[in-house]
Amino acid sequence: MKANIAIIEDDKDISSILANILNENGYSFKQAYDGSQAMKLLKNESFDLVLMDLMLPYVNGETLIYELRKISDTPVIVISAKSMMETKLEVLRLGADDYIIKPFDINEVIVRIEVVLRRMQTTKEKDFLESGGLKLILTENRAEFEGTPVQLTAKEMSLLELFMKNPKKTYTKAELYETVWNDVYYYEDNTINVHVSNLRNKLKKVSGKDHIETVWGIGYRLRSE
Repeated sequence: MKANIAIIEDDKDISSILANILNENGYSFKQAYDGSQAMKLLKNESFDLVLMDLMLPYVNGETLIYELRKISDTPVIVISAKSMMETKLEVLRLGADDYIIKPFDINEVIVRIEVVLRRMQTTKEKDFLESGGLKLILTENRAEFEGTPVQLTAKEMSLLELFMKNPKKTYTKAELYETVWNDVYYYEDNTINVHVSNLRNKLKKVSGKDHIETVWGIGYRLRSE
């Protein structure tokens, strides 16, 4: 299913052009013609992308982006006649994902939309990791097994993330320490053993099975499903 896109543009001719572009490429869309109307639309409905002018009646585009970023990470492409580099940089700092200067080329708009949506989809795909019933939601910093929450410390969470990102790799204690603790591993002080043991026990308690495997003489890895 194609993305749902908000068009926020006070010039009705330009809004109509953008609507036709989206319609011809199979996207669904809704339009708002001033900042106040746009504010309500963005708060009450969910969109995959926002096309936004800056010079809007009542509430300007910069304020809209600022307010939107408080509640959502929906990507924003600004389409504006403002061509000054300072304006572009300010808008990107506020949280816009791209900036197109008017007058625009129709093909460029479509390509920019596709690039931003593809980038957003790639990011979403990396928001969580799954293995053997375990799910690690990276954006929320939490773990669960088949829907049941697993209470982990920050270090245990980091260890689990490392194991799940590279499920076939066996990590030495030095590799685990230097990656998770971000420090040089000088000698064995039982730190890794304790944290891995705690992680293993917590996962086993909620799932009934071992998820961390000891590879004798080498280190640890995620147990294959």
